[in-house]
Amino acid sequence: MDFSLTEEQLMFQKMVADFATKEIAPNAAHYDEAEEFPAENVRKMAELGLFGVTISEDYGGCGGDSITSAIATEEIAKACAGTSAVYLATLSLASHPINNAGTHEQKKKFLTPLAQGKKLAAFALTEPAAGSDATALETTALRQGNNYVLNGTKVFITNGAEADFFSVFATENKSLKHRGIVALVVEKGTKGFSVVKKEIKMGIRASSTAQLAFDNCVVPLENRLGADGQGFHIAMEAIDSSRVSVAAQALGIAQACLDASLRYAKERQQFGKPIVEHQAIQWMLADMATAVDAARLLTYRAAWLKDQKKPFLKEAAMAKLYASEVAMHSAIKAVQIHGGYGYIKDFPVERYMRDAKITEIYEGTSEMQRMTIARQLIKG
Repeated sequence: MDFSLTEEQLMFQKMVADFATKEIAPNAAHYDEAEEFPAENVRKMAELGLFGVTISEDYGGCGGDSITSAIATEEIAKACAGTSAVYLATLSLASHPINNAGTHEQKKKFLTPLAQGKKLAAFALTEPAAGSDATALETTALRQGNNYVLNGTKVFITNGAEADFFSVFATENKSLKHRGIVALVVEKGTKGFSVVKKEIKMGIRASSTAQLAFDNCVVPLENRLGADGQGFHIAMEAIDSSRVSVAAQALGIAQACLDASLRYAKERQQFGKPIVEHQAIQWMLADMATAVDAARLLTYRAAWLKDQKKPFLKEAAMAKLYASEVAMHSAIKAVQIHGGYGYIKDFPVERYMRDAKITEIYEGTSEMQRMTIARQLIKG
């Protein structure tokens, strides 16, 4: 059993970590405060080839694996969780349906510019009445000759305000429930498609979260992914896969909390000595470090299983559940260690605490992860 990264992975990790520390972290507070899309971060990440990490070399990518993607996501999230949301929503979520179910022509058209960082993508599944229950979609896709006509609303769409194309899921026949769902790629600028609202959020404020509307939006048949009725399966495969990336994002936030807390505890003096010498602080740091390490093991195990094409649904749910809760717990302890300074924006742990919460909610709440884990256990 080998728990170490390969030499190539270690080199990649160092490259991304150095880049994130120098180029992303210094501007994280600004993008958060201004709720500004980190366009410069995205441009530099594209130049580094990060948006092509898991895309085949046939379409301009690097042909990397899930572990490589997890490494990149963790390091970016450690520097700026909002930027990591832009990254994973494009690479690990929105592109997955095209990568898995797309034709050669569809991959060439959509994945090539994405791998080059020339375009961004978004995953549009969630609706006002269809969150955890993805079978309850009300957005309709009616087939008319060689087109589909889309009508409906999508909410909480990461990258919604900036994406150039969207992996959209709609129902052709509600009576068929999940078997009636179709997957379509909708391009920005398509008549009848609009971004109607950008949400104001607690955390990950550098990434946009938008509401989308489809009003008799005509999408050509050639933009359908897979066959009629395969949309739900395509969507669930993407979400299952993205749980590993969200776990890596949560892991990055948790590691940032630990790093900041250790630095501060060594510098902050109370009762004539650094607070790191007080047992109460040491125990908090020890608990944080242990939990972060456990979350990393779960996350990289799930990524490894996925790369080995072995069943990973339970393990991905475990990783996402545990890493997200570790991120939230680490953020709370980081604020506690910083005391009053942890509650003000001059120190990054205030931002980490706001950023961490979403990892317990999106791509399946913690409650949904527990349901998934339990079902897999019962199935044996």
